[in-house]
Amino acid sequence: MDWQPDEQGLQQVLQLLKDSQSPNTATQRIVQDKLKQLNQFPDFNNYLIFVLTRLKSEDEPTRSLSGLILKNNVKAHYQSFPPPVADFIKQECLNNIGDASSLIRATIGILITTIASKGELQMWPELLPQLCNLLNSEDYNTCEGAFGALQKICEDSSELLDSDALNRPLNIMIPKFLQFFKHCSPKIRSHAIACVNQFIMDRAQALMDNIDTFIEHLFALAVDDDPEVRKNVCRALVMLLEVRIDRLIPHMHSIIQYMLQRTQDHDENVALEACEFWLTLAEQPICKEVLASHLVQLIPILVNGMKYSEIDIILLKGDVEEDEAVPDSEQDIKPRFHKSRTVTLTHEAERPDSSEDAEDDDDDDALSDWNLRKCSAAALDVLANVFREELLPHLLPLLKGLLFHPEWVVKESGILVLGAIAEGCMQGMVPYLPELIPHLIQCLSDKKALVRSIACWTLSRYAHWVVSQPPDMHLKPLMTELLKRILDGNKRVQEAACSAFATLEEEACTELVPYLSYILDTLVFAFGKYQHKNLLILYDAIGTLADSVGHHLNQPEYIQKLMPPLIQKWNELKDEDKDLFPLLECLSSVATALQSGFLPYCEPVYQRCVTLVQKTLAQAMMYTQHPEQYEAPDKDFMIVALDLLSGLAEGLGGHVEQLVARSNIMTLLFQCMQDSMPEVRQSSFALLGDLTKACFIHVKPCIAEFMPILGTNLDPEFISVCNNATWAIGEICMQMGAEMQPYVQMVLNNLVEIINRPNTPKTLLENTGRLTSPSAIPAITIGRLGYVCPQEVAPMLQQFIRPWCTSLRNIRDNEEKDSAFRGICMMIGVNPGGVVQDFIFFCDAVASWVSPKDDLRDMFYKILHGFKDQVGEENWQQFSEQFPPLLKERLAAFYGV
Repeated sequence: MDWQPDEQGLQQVLQLLKDSQSPNTATQRIVQDKLKQLNQFPDFNNYLIFVLTRLKSEDEPTRSLSGLILKNNVKAHYQSFPPPVADFIKQECLNNIGDASSLIRATIGILITTIASKGELQMWPELLPQLCNLLNSEDYNTCEGAFGALQKICEDSSELLDSDALNRPLNIMIPKFLQFFKHCSPKIRSHAIACVNQFIMDRAQALMDNIDTFIEHLFALAVDDDPEVRKNVCRALVMLLEVRIDRLIPHMHSIIQYMLQRTQDHDENVALEACEFWLTLAEQPICKEVLASHLVQLIPILVNGMKYSEIDIILLKGDVEEDEAVPDSEQDIKPRFHKSRTVTLTHEAERPDSSEDAEDDDDDDALSDWNLRKCSAAALDVLANVFREELLPHLLPLLKGLLFHPEWVVKESGILVLGAIAEGCMQGMVPYLPELIPHLIQCLSDKKALVRSIACWTLSRYAHWVVSQPPDMHLKPLMTELLKRILDGNKRVQEAACSAFATLEEEACTELVPYLSYILDTLVFAFGKYQHKNLLILYDAIGTLADSVGHHLNQPEYIQKLMPPLIQKWNELKDEDKDLFPLLECLSSVATALQSGFLPYCEPVYQRCVTLVQKTLAQAMMYTQHPEQYEAPDKDFMIVALDLLSGLAEGLGGHVEQLVARSNIMTLLFQCMQDSMPEVRQSSFALLGDLTKACFIHVKPCIAEFMPILGTNLDPEFISVCNNATWAIGEICMQMGAEMQPYVQMVLNNLVEIINRPNTPKTLLENTGRLTSPSAIPAITIGRLGYVCPQEVAPMLQQFIRPWCTSLRNIRDNEEKDSAFRGICMMIGVNPGGVVQDFIFFCDAVASWVSPKDDLRDMFYKILHGFKDQVGEENWQQFSEQFPPLLKERLAAFYGV
């Protein structure tokens, strides 16, 4: 006998469904409470499925809502449904997947995949066979409903479907789906492709076995009338390009021709999918050879796609020129993520890596949704990086017409093109820049706001060149105009100008010092003018300015201009306001730059940071003990506060001592260092290192407790945490001297293991944009350990000397390198045998010094000559034959060997 609802119960459930569609918040609250009550009854879920599948007299939104509430219940506690209830729901879903209403079919499909993803694919063995069977139904609704459900299951459980756990159902499903590529209904064809597409990226075996049929079927659908089908065909080809390019290469010419057409499809969604093809192709090694002959067609298509569409302009309020007085709506403000402090070695050899700028193509944030304009611009950017100057003959003829076009939309797209190619085609663009840059600077005062804002972005992409010219040529006019745009009446222009100015600051660094007074006047004036969102970007511009000019900012007149508005904001913001993040980051840069100039402001800033850490720890504690009563804290508050404390310790140096003395920061730090969240530990170790340098007197009493924690964090799985812990240990060594001895064994083995890891990522310091050679920080810390405790470390010399030498040869002369090399020399004194096999690496590392201090040079001299005397002239000659010529020269010149 089938389950039947009680009439009164059914009416109650229907009333609840009606009420829950009411906009009134009080009604909503009652509904939520009622739902909680009803969920106590095991067969409440039977009522919900009954309304969804059987109650055809009710309106569709109510029936669908009943299904969605049921879906949430399944998500929350399907495990506790009594078996009869679960069985009734499953059977109803399968019996009604062909409902006449597409909304109800879709709702049942969502319900099925939710049950399936609760580990039920194994427990519901008849599900897939039944759905696949229903595909054969003559009834369109049944076929479409079953396909809809299968598509959702393929999306949610693609890995499981391709595993032995279910006996590989894909072996049956994929060939089945492929048959439907030729179905007469476009909706069904579209479902079929979408289902198969889920398995391309994971290279499912069943698909790989049928790959040629799949590709053949795709080609047959290439000119389908239905845009959804064309979109799925394009999507499939883009993914195949990534995983099975070998099968596409024979057809590459015609695929490129096809994609050129589709990138101009009347349906923007199709065009967007097709445009992704160029982005993916650019990453393939064969890009250059297969695409070179098509650039003449492709470039104009991409450039054309970079114009704002009419709908974009409406969404961007492109006709509104002045909106600076309009407050921002809160949902416009994207959440900002604070990047935890990462210790870098000072004076790394390489220039900061500018590749991250390439990500800044979001010149139209309000449409942060990916669209054809952005995709076209990104494609042009990556292709410029592949083809370099070879792109220009196809572009330059177009550019002139665009940049001077009377219609602003066209002119705007030309400026975007110029910005997109900046990175890849810089060399080839140089001859044109003396003429172009002044034109772009002129565009900064265009009457259209969207032209002014894109000009800011494009100019920032050429900042490096601008700074390389005499300052009066372009830097001064650009800076003057950008500062005017920072005070523009349009919010989008203010934002673009602030971001561009931050980029210019990074490139120009101390070149800006002569103009500091003028720059600060503008930035401080903007404080009083900006709405919420742009204030956050202004903080960034001020912080970057401080990073770029450093101690030059420490002048009474500059401090007088800058600090009052910053401190006023600081006092306005409450402890739980997320706007503190960018302000704290900004103050951290300012404190580091001002050094002693920050003293008058440091006390309240220091106290508040300590309070933020304390509050967050307390809240985390309450949450751990009573998760049902308390919210989990947002630990970003603590991380940003720890980082600002680091900035203060670094900027104020010894002056921070009395602040530390009067606070419980060391106790708090002990807790933070053991936090479960890696970013918290990362920032704690950075602060520990900075406090060790600034006021070791307060760190020393804690060393016995801190060292074991540092030792357990030497885990390269969390590379930034590991790095900062390693750096802190090195700083502690330098302060502890021989008293470090009891702790050497806690950390030495881990450090040796880290330095010997073959695949340490190229950037240990990933978020500073600087590349350091792998394991530079572990090498310095091992050297410092050996400097203070040579007897303890020297016996392991042979296990680390080779990677130690290779990781420090690329680092410029500095204090850290100096102490590390003194350590290695002392260890060689204790255990000369440990270096014999790898002596050539030691010679190479020594030769990387440009100007070592005299006593260090003497240490090198003694070791090199000692080794030479030990092996004898003849053996030394043979040995030094293996040296590269440059190394031979340097050793002969500096050390006479």
